[in-house]
Amino acid sequence: MKALVTGGAGFIGSGVVRLLLENGASVRVLDNFSTGWRENLAGLDVDLIDGDVRDRARIADWVDGVDTVFHLAACIGNVKSLGDPWVDSEINVLGTVNLLEAARKAGVKKLVYSSSAATFGELKTMPIAESHPQEPDSPYGVSKLAAEKHCLCFGRIYGMTVVCLRYFNVYGINQRFDAYGNVIPIFAQRLHSVEPLLIYGDGEQTRDFVNVRDVARANWLAATRARASGVYNIGSGESITINLLADLVQKASGLNACAVRRVAPRPGEVRHCKADITSARRDLGFSPDADIYSGLVEYFRWFGASRRQ
Repeated sequence: MKALVTGGAGFIGSGVVRLLLENGASVRVLDNFSTGWRENLAGLDVDLIDGDVRDRARIADWVDGVDTVFHLAACIGNVKSLGDPWVDSEINVLGTVNLLEAARKAGVKKLVYSSSAATFGELKTMPIAESHPQEPDSPYGVSKLAAEKHCLCFGRIYGMTVVCLRYFNVYGINQRFDAYGNVIPIFAQRLHSVEPLLIYGDGEQTRDFVNVRDVARANWLAATRARASGVYNIGSGESITINLLADLVQKASGLNACAVRRVAPRPGEVRHCKADITSARRDLGFSPDADIYSGLVEYFRWFGASRRQ
């Protein structure tokens, strides 16, 4: 396999890159390092390009010679998108269309697109299947849904196999603190800084947390086992409350317990979230590890070591 991984220096992208290399693939990484880290690719044998998926003048060269594209480059986050919806759509929608057009012209055979459970909006059924109505509650969810539809459209028109993976709450090594990001690194940062853990609302909202190792494997399975275009939920298939998560991170971290402070709920966030991963199990052979506590222990070891570097 000759692969291009957009956003390959990012938290999830670097996990995909490592797994591709372990399986003998030749890997080209495209990243503008707005959120990616060069350290995530340290020691890896990749063709690294400092570039942006929005660059129409150069993207044809970056896609040339590859047979499989893993598209992870994105502006990520519900809250961030509320602050700047224009940039969110420029990167997530127009950047994706730019990449798709270049991939089509280059004769790329397969594209694996990193989508998001944010495309669903508020949960209407439990668990949430791929057929669940998509009514996103944030500009980010809208942009990921639009990009997903563009990918599937290109696949139908031009005969490219396109697999869209709708990630639920991904966590794990290489996930650094970002005030707009996932709750787990935010909790980790506050624990290490001996600051209260902030819980929005009553804390009984639920999330499906899936380890980045499982997400990387889902990308590999989508590229190697999917026989037709399609959409798959990628989660653990389990959900926990944020209140329980706050307890688990304090135990897994090995740090002194911190206070918990409750603040007003944030707009644009769903109340409950849990993935139905039946289709991914059946079609891709996807079998995630739902043991979040062990994953958190591993993550806190990495997080603590990364702070000391």
